[in-house]
Amino acid sequence: MDLKLNDKTALVTGATGGIGLAIATALANEGATVFVTGRTQDKLNQAVQAIGGKAPNSKVRGVLADAATADGAAAILKAAPSVDILVNNLGIYEMKAFADIPDEDWLKLFDVNVMSGVRLSRGYFPGMLERNWGRVIFISSESGLATPAEMVHYGMTKSAQLAVARGMAQATKGTGVTVNSVLPGPTRAEAIADFLKSVSTNPDGTLAEHEAEFFEKHRSASLLQRMIEPEEIGSLVAYVASPLSSATNGASLKVEGGLVTTIA
Repeated sequence: MDLKLNDKTALVTGATGGIGLAIATALANEGATVFVTGRTQDKLNQAVQAIGGKAPNSKVRGVLADAATADGAAAILKAAPSVDILVNNLGIYEMKAFADIPDEDWLKLFDVNVMSGVRLSRGYFPGMLERNWGRVIFISSESGLATPAEMVHYGMTKSAQLAVARGMAQATKGTGVTVNSVLPGPTRAEAIADFLKSVSTNPDGTLAEHEAEFFEKHRSASLLQRMIEPEEIGSLVAYVASPLSSATNGASLKVEGGLVTTIA
């Protein structure tokens, strides 16, 4: 299927690995010019090279900046003053008992997970409305709908993203601009092995054993019963970013392996 992205420019934050890299690769494969952001030059170079390897004719540009800071957002807006597609993917997480979460952790997760997207959306959204076309996509999480007891501060930020996206969508009425959220579930990424090991009752076990225990004890409602592959997220985001998805607006699109048990 041709997603009609050949003449579009996209920016993906937190795109040096995991879901962000998969999204950037999917968009590049569809012909979009893609800006990827990262905080270290080496990882940024590796990401650009990796995308080029999977999408040989792609047009990919790296932007060295920390999207979680106001200065970083300003640097990104300067490097890419206008984009058609903004994917707010940057995010961090941790497992911690509610009573043990200090103010600093609440504020850090909010700044990285929420304000990074707010600042960039504030920079790009008005131009999209003026041009009468654009896509803003927030990479939220199933935790935004069903907050885990061991990740309350993370779930809070993911719920906040849903609220921001839906509120922004209200301002697109009658235009060619859409704002949506995509809600992945537990996804395979670079740091996932350490994460699974940290919550396992048998740290010396294999990765497969850690993954099986995680779904048995922490995500038993999952219908998939395995980690989602980043490319499975990337393919959905590429569609939502395309002109073909024009009737999808203000939506929270679940790609979490059936983990959330509610119908809506």
